[in-house]
Amino acid sequence: MSRTVVVVGGGYGGSAVAKALDAEADVVLIDPRDAFVNSAGSLRALARPDWAGAIFFGYETLLARGEVIRDRVVSADPGGVTLASGRRVEADYLVLATGSSYAYPAKPVADSRAEALDQLRATHKELAGADRVLITGGGPVGLELAGEIKEVWPQKQVTVVDPADRLVPALLPELREELHRQLDALGVIVRLGTRLAADPAVAPGRAGTFTVALESGEELTADLWFRAHGVRINSDYLADGRLVERTAQGQVRVGATLALDAHPHVYAVGDLTAIEEPKMAGVALQHAEVAVRNIAAQLRGEPAEAHYRPSAHPFMLVPLGPRGGVGQLPGPDGPVMASIATVVEHKGTDLFTGRFAELFNVA
Repeated sequence: MSRTVVVVGGGYGGSAVAKALDAEADVVLIDPRDAFVNSAGSLRALARPDWAGAIFFGYETLLARGEVIRDRVVSADPGGVTLASGRRVEADYLVLATGSSYAYPAKPVADSRAEALDQLRATHKELAGADRVLITGGGPVGLELAGEIKEVWPQKQVTVVDPADRLVPALLPELREELHRQLDALGVIVRLGTRLAADPAVAPGRAGTFTVALESGEELTADLWFRAHGVRINSDYLADGRLVERTAQGQVRVGATLALDAHPHVYAVGDLTAIEEPKMAGVALQHAEVAVRNIAAQLRGEPAEAHYRPSAHPFMLVPLGPRGGVGQLPGPDGPVMASIATVVEHKGTDLFTGRFAELFNVA
C-alpha cells in the first residue's frame, strides 16, 4: 500500500503533522521558506534583534525520514499537487496547512531566513530612532507589539488606535480592565472607537515624522507607524477549484474529522479551515493532533474517528513584554482569568521558543 502524505505548508500545524507522521508514512513537506518561523516571537525579534535568530528553525532538522521540498504549490487536486517549478508530487493523503499572511512585522515577508533577519534588523534601527510610535489595530498583535516596544524603550510614546469600542472583545470584562491597567502602567496611549481618516504618507515601519487625522477629529503626530490588522488566508493555489471550493474569505470547509467532505483523504488544519474560532498557533496544533490521529488510523486500514470540537470559550494569552500580560483559560464553568505569572510562564518568557526547539530537534 502506498503511504505518501504530502503536507502543504510548514507552519505551526503543517510542521506538527509532518513530524508526527514521519515514522509512519512517506512524508513530503512543501514550503517556499527555508525555515519555520515562530511568528509568536516576531514582535520581540523586532524590538530585540539579538533575540531574532531564536524564532527561525531550519526544516532540515525536522524530519528523520521524510522529504522537505522548498517550493510553492500552485495547484492541488485529489491526487496531489503541482509546484511553481512545474514538478508534480503525487499524494495518498494530503494535508493543507498554508495558514495566513499578516502585516509585517507580525509575520516576516521574506522566504529566506537571512533576508527576514536583515529586514527585522533594518526595521529595528528605524524603530530605535523614533520617539513616537503609532500602532493601528488594538487586537492581541497590536497590544503585544506595544508591550515589546515599551519593554525596550519605556520612554517612547506609543499610541494604539482601534475602531472597536472595547479592547479584545473575546476577553472577560475583568481581563479587559486588567489589560487597560497594565497598558496605563506602561504608558501606552489607547484610542478606541476611531480610526485613521487615511494612512500616513510614510510607509509602515519606515521612520519619518507625520501627522494624521482620526475620524474622531483628533490629530496624532508620530515618527513611525505599524499596521497590526488585516489577515489574508493563503489559499490562492486552490483558486482553480480542482480540489475544493473556497469560502468568500478564502478558507475551506471541513468536517468534524478535519477532512474535506468530498475527499476523506484530504485534510485542512489551522487558519485555512472555515471553523468559527480564534485563529492562533495553539488551535493549529490542536487541529494537527486530530489530523494525525485520523491519517494514522487510515494508514492502518481503520476508519478516521477522531473529531475536533472547537472550544466554546476562546483560550488566549496576550503578553505585554516578558513580564506582563493577561490570559483567559478554559474552565469547567466557562473561561477563567489567568494570573500574570501564568501568562509569563506559558508564553511571555520565551514565546514558545522552547516548544519548537524540541519539535525541530534543536538544543
